[in-house]
Amino acid sequence: MAAPPDHHGVKDGVRDSPYRPRDWLESANFAVEGVIAALRSERHLRFHLGTAVVVILASLFLHISLQDFLILAVAMMLVFYAELMNTALEVVVDLVTAERHPLAKMAKDISAGAVLVTAILATIMGYITFAPYLRRSFELGVGQIRAGDEHLTIAALLLAMAAVLYLKVRTGRGRPLRGGLPSGHAAVAASVWAAVTVMSGSPLLSGLVAILGVLVAISRVTLRIHTRVEVLLGALLGALITLLLFQLLR
Repeated sequence: MAAPPDHHGVKDGVRDSPYRPRDWLESANFAVEGVIAALRSERHLRFHLGTAVVVILASLFLHISLQDFLILAVAMMLVFYAELMNTALEVVVDLVTAERHPLAKMAKDISAGAVLVTAILATIMGYITFAPYLRRSFELGVGQIRAGDEHLTIAALLLAMAAVLYLKVRTGRGRPLRGGLPSGHAAVAASVWAAVTVMSGSPLLSGLVAILGVLVAISRVTLRIHTRVEVLLGALLGALITLLLFQLLR
């Protein structure tokens, strides 16, 4: 008689795995850790990240509309997506076989080709989007072009989060959404406070937002997720990036 199937480690038809996230926060941490692992191992992905930062800064100087900025964002995300999928496929191929197999080479080449096609599409989208603004900036002068408050605030938050991610990659401390140097929560809170302070010009509103930011910082220290230094550095990073952008471009 055949032995009954082993159901050990199976719950609701799904086999348990040490890599299966327990909740949405754990799932988000795994996802961000995947991005960080790809950034550490892939030079091309780091190049694309730097290019994205340059595109964001250029969109501010050229006063690009939110609709056109959305087109650029889609183009950048498509390239990131293709690079991440290419990296994942290369890792799987290397895990399956360590030998030089023609099919493994074909899989990697096709995946790299997908990245190339996506990068070409993103370049075309970027050129079509930037061309009218570059022509206008040449005629009017870059010094006369200023970004809108909404666009500037979004860009400041994106750059603050990018800076936090970069520093966490460099230091290798903590997890993407929990712990590490600097505190991402403090950076975002300080960036929002700086943007509200500059745009509103209201001491009362600035003070109320500052109180919320301080509560966020205290909670990170109280829960022992961050140290005081990590929270302070995160807050300084977020506030300085935002204030610098507003000072230069508003």
